[in-house]
Amino acid sequence: MGKPIVAVVGRPNVGKSTLFNAIAGERISIVKDTPGVTRDRIYADVSWLDHNFTLIDTGGIEPESKDIILSQMREQAQIAIDTADVILFLTDVRQGLLDADSKVADMLRRSAKPVVLVVNKVDSFEKFMPDVYEFYNLGIGDPFPVSASSRLGLGDMLDEVVRHFPDYNPAEEEDDRPKVAIIGKPNVGKSSLINKLAREDRVIVSDIAGTTRDAIDTAVKFQDREYVLIDTAGLRRKNKIKEEIERYSIIRAVTAVERADVCIIVIDAQEGVTEQDAKIAGIAHDRGKGIIIAVNKWDAIEKDDRTMYQHTDRIRQVLSFMPYAEIMFVSAKTGQRLPKLFDQIDMVIANNSMRVSTGVLNEIVAEAVALQQPPSDKGKRLKIYYVTQASVKPPAFVIFVNDKELMHFSYTRYLENRIRESFGFRGTALRFIIRERKEDKK
Repeated sequence: MGKPIVAVVGRPNVGKSTLFNAIAGERISIVKDTPGVTRDRIYADVSWLDHNFTLIDTGGIEPESKDIILSQMREQAQIAIDTADVILFLTDVRQGLLDADSKVADMLRRSAKPVVLVVNKVDSFEKFMPDVYEFYNLGIGDPFPVSASSRLGLGDMLDEVVRHFPDYNPAEEEDDRPKVAIIGKPNVGKSSLINKLAREDRVIVSDIAGTTRDAIDTAVKFQDREYVLIDTAGLRRKNKIKEEIERYSIIRAVTAVERADVCIIVIDAQEGVTEQDAKIAGIAHDRGKGIIIAVNKWDAIEKDDRTMYQHTDRIRQVLSFMPYAEIMFVSAKTGQRLPKLFDQIDMVIANNSMRVSTGVLNEIVAEAVALQQPPSDKGKRLKIYYVTQASVKPPAFVIFVNDKELMHFSYTRYLENRIRESFGFRGTALRFIIRERKEDKK
């Protein structure tokens, strides 16, 4: 089951980014006093009282604005609302209740989603509480007074947020069909790929970037095994501003990746790999999913005997944080290599769920240590006591050492490479947790 999604919405300049940063515990959004500064929707993984959820920061909603950027932000906010399980509706006690707040409240009411009304900038409860009561007029429940900048009132607000999370449904977990998210920028051929795999036009395909509005699940059967393909959305209508178009794909990718076992990152062979591809791929990498990179439209490329190597090198450079990802060159139009995609999906799922016995693992690590001595500092050398696998999806290993400070990133990477050489783990990230254990005094 994917993590619940909580979207922070409201008019520009009410403090959404400040609240987002206060909850996420780090400065992720740009905070500035100019309305409309948060252009992107930015997301963070958050924990509160044993509840894990994904928080989305949206651009401000200007219900009536003709300004093209603000109207794009309104579109983005609507996508966040459609995607969210709970909405944090932020208002500003100092500006008071405005007509635009009522229009945003109407928009939220239509969504039929749980809404937690938050009144921000309440730096003194004694001074501002009479003004907070005015927000009852919105008719969407009790207002929660907070000060995002001073971190006041956040606990009560988050208690209310997690109260609205969907109940855990064991039936959802019983569906053991492999779930494959098809993610990537708009117009790289995600829908065409699904249609070819499904052998029918399940998804609207068009040359307008981002014609897929919602994430769509398609069941596909290959050699008696059923797979669920999750298509991800772009935006609602044709848009002239390329920068803004690209930003729409992020939130859909987050929600699809949460539900998936494997992510296929679709890249346009004609355009080549871009920074936007890296942002989208990073979402899957951060969540430890199995990853296949599908370079689509390969039929449209003029090739010689170096073309595939050049494309592979470029992808490895731009996506250098995921050297383990499998790369395939495919064509949704002609069906080139698509049957092999299912073999890759099966292999990556198996690797993402692979367990290695502690005994065998420690033999490999002992051999690696013998071949390359661990680092030392000021006469003290790193000692590795033992290694054990803690979990799968992704495979995570705990390394017990004498001093965490001595465990350099480069040596962890060296051990990772040795483990991969021995066990494969193609297509999946590996996680390493370093734990300190004091030597027993004899």
